[in-house]
Amino acid sequence: MKKASIALLGILAVILVGCSGSDTYRGSWKATDANGAKFELFFNAKDFTVRNSSGKKEKFEYSQNSVQIENSVSTYGIQLADGRNYQINFPKSDDESMGIIKDENGIPIYTIGRKRYINYDDVFKLNE
Repeated sequence: MKKASIALLGILAVILVGCSGSDTYRGSWKATDANGAKFELFFNAKDFTVRNSSGKKEKFEYSQNSVQIENSVSTYGIQLADGRNYQINFPKSDDESMGIIKDENGIPIYTIGRKRYINYDDVFKLNE
């Protein structure tokens, strides 16, 4: 009985930890939308903040609901408290300092960079 209790406690711990955001995307990001508007994003473990260029902030609660790694390319699924789903994709296997946030249909919403504002072409340009 003791082994079953320990196993159940271990599974519960994994589930609770799995709901919080990954260290890969936690922290500050500079984001650009499809129209070129600039935003700043900050991901905490269970919420994130979006600040537009005029300084207006919006806060969203989320839980991470998936992780997919294919050919060393990472994609994290998050679900907002209101039910919307997004994907945080890092398309370059050797660089997690830039990525794309997509809606549930795979349409890019933001390109994100740790140090600077980038656009879609910056993410997918060939190495020079």
